[in-house]
Amino acid sequence: MKIEDSRFVQMGQKFKELRKKAGYTSYASFAWDHGLSRKYYWQVEKGQSVGVAYLLRLLEIHNLTLEEFARDLKL
Repeated sequence: MKIEDSRFVQMGQKFKELRKKAGYTSYASFAWDHGLSRKYYWQVEKGQSVGVAYLLRLLEIHNLTLEEFARDLKL
């Protein structure tokens, strides 16, 4: 049984918002353009666990610090 963690869901939603703000309607196009695994990026947006290295790479792509990203999340 898979247990959802609301913190990962919040992060996934925020990455989805950031992707759309960057002009990408498709998660696959975003992943492709940034050299990311489409499947893994899809899992991130769906609120599944994300590794630290991958999280840092996504923050780098969006030109955000961890503090800026987490500012409005309820972690």
